Amino acid sequence: MASRARRPSRLFYTCAMSRLPNFVTCADPAATSPPLVHTRKGRRTLTFESGDVQSEMLLARPYALTLQYTRAMMCFALFVPRPRHILMVGLGGGSLAKFCHRHFPDCRITVVELRADVIALREQFLVPPDDARLRVVHADAVEHVRALAARGARPFDVILVDGFGAEGLPPALGSAAFYRDCRAVLQGGGVLVANVFTYDRRYPAVLGALNTVFAHRTCWFDKIAGNNRIVFAIHAGAAGDGLPALRRLHWLARRRGLGLGLLNRLCARLLVTWIAWRSVLVQPH
Repeated sequence: MASRARRPSRLFYTCAMSRLPNFVTCADPAATSPPLVHTRKGRRTLTFESGDVQSEMLLARPYALTLQYTRAMMCFALFVPRPRHILMVGLGGGSLAKFCHRHFPDCRITVVELRADVIALREQFLVPPDDARLRVVHADAVEHVRALAARGARPFDVILVDGFGAEGLPPALGSAAFYRDCRAVLQGGGVLVANVFTYDRRYPAVLGALNTVFAHRTCWFDKIAGNNRIVFAIHAGAAGDGLPALRRLHWLARRRGLGLGLLNRLCARLLVTWIAWRSVLVQPH
């Protein structure tokens, strides 16, 4: 397993920023396009190309999920309402990591991020420092998950794959080999959530790989996040199709969610609100 990520040395990246910048560029020499941070009108965004927003944070509510696709990915709670260990592929601006760290107080979170220049921006997006429940690993997620699978470890009940760069979804993160390794490190009843662009020319192949690896135990919600298709895949494990999560998945798969895009988006908003309120009302252990 890779060691704990440390803030990269300035020998590995250049970063010109003020305490609260209006525009920030951090360049990783190994990256093709450096991440750009803009702060304007109470919002801070992370982009790799102009107009292509990867993450967004409200300065007044830094833990809120502002982008539709992040709320859609949180629908994993319909299948695993109280996760014990979440693996996140891709840090970005840390929206999902911050939300889960705050609102799942009994859950451990491991984030694997390939780019040192993205990890270097975690303070700009108020991502908490590593602690007993949160760890950001600077590593290639494909190699990291493969190493865990080779050891026979099954530590995760949720895996969120949101590893995008300037060129979109890297081929290795949409391959059957990667999904097989993800299934191997998922507990029985665990869920993998994959964020894929519907206009990506590889979209049919990615969906086919997910269906093959997870034996067609997949579903998504229509029109819940624009061009982002959020696919949920359940690892049945030894329990087979008797799992309540699988019965729920089969019902949702027939209707592509709740049947209407408006209802699907409303469902995601209500679910995120419920998770947030639940964490306020329940004392952490």
